[in-house]
Amino acid sequence: MANTVTGPDGKPRCGWCAAAPEFFDYHDREWGFPVDDDRRLFEKLCLESFQSGLSWRTILAKRENFRKAFNNFDFNKVARFTEQDVQRLLGDEGIVRHRGKIEAVINNAQRAKELIQAEGSIAAYVWRFEPDPAEQGAPQSASTSEVSSALSKDLKKRGWKFVGPTTVYAFMQAMGLINDHLEDCKSRREVESARKAFRRPT
Repeated sequence: MANTVTGPDGKPRCGWCAAAPEFFDYHDREWGFPVDDDRRLFEKLCLESFQSGLSWRTILAKRENFRKAFNNFDFNKVARFTEQDVQRLLGDEGIVRHRGKIEAVINNAQRAKELIQAEGSIAAYVWRFEPDPAEQGAPQSASTSEVSSALSKDLKKRGWKFVGPTTVYAFMQAMGLINDHLEDCKSRREVESARKAFRRPT
């Protein structure tokens, strides 16, 4: 069972915040709050794929470098990247230099454009997979779910890469499709309020 940790203001946070000082800000301002912006959703899927086999601290520390390297994750621009761009990115010490993951981002940008053409928006598509909160287990007790597996399977069928069930589950946690803050965490109620006020994209 995950435990809370006391934050700088004396209030409890999810225990993973203790791993790095910068996690408190990310936890309080971003993690779990619902997102309907296609660029942000695309960025998060890409960053989660880069995290595979690494720590989120590594990715978060390099996030601004990733944004600069990938045109702020504007998928319309990234979709036009060529082998020359791949070589440029492989030489960029500010990001994770993994050819497979770099090529996956370019591929996924192209697939994102197809997805928007078919479904209207990335947001409308992913929020269709929002699970019933009543069917969710204890917070932070799982790293995959039936829903994350279903979304992963559907993305792969559409040609996306590096979007396994664990990657997709972490994406769902971060983008607010589920509220996985611990029961005693000070952000749980804030996220729940944000989720109630959030208009699901259609």
